[in-house]
Amino acid sequence: MPKTPTTPKFMSFPPTPVTTDNVRTKCRELLVAALKTDVNQSSVAVVLNSFLDARIYQDFKSTDMKYKARLRSRISNLKDQKNPDLRRNVLCGNISPERIATMTAEEMASAELKEIRKALTKESIREHQLSKVGGTETDMFVCGKCKGKNCTYTQVQTRSADEPMTTFVLCNQCGNRWKHDFCCKG
Repeated sequence: MPKTPTTPKFMSFPPTPVTTDNVRTKCRELLVAALKTDVNQSSVAVVLNSFLDARIYQDFKSTDMKYKARLRSRISNLKDQKNPDLRRNVLCGNISPERIATMTAEEMASAELKEIRKALTKESIREHQLSKVGGTETDMFVCGKCKGKNCTYTQVQTRSADEPMTTFVLCNQCGNRWKHDFCCKG
């Protein structure tokens, strides 16, 4: 978990790995642009981007689509105006190049976005639980997955009024859900 951003401090790094790969050079330029907030931080950004690029390259051993996607994700998150704390934490050394190279999108997200995701997850769980509530328990359906007969069904008008109701069935034993068709065969 990143610490609260602090005033930038001087960091010392071992020599930067050099690359002659055009893709990696371009990616490093984009990383510098994403990290740089003012002229004073330019040299720190140049050094950091090389280490970040080297760490990501170490994972993929090539500049394929996975490498590019990981770098694009880092650049996008570092440039995000709604998430200045991430960039500040990287520049200050609170988040190391090794750490940001492996962070998930959820870990890099701004506090605001984390709250939105949390609320959406909570709402999804609530909606899923509501869909289980209600319905009528019966033993007239056989689950195709576990062959159990302990089921709950609900009927909903999903098509026009002259069409039959759609029956949704939930197996109370294994959680399997399906749509049952009452059409006459014949």
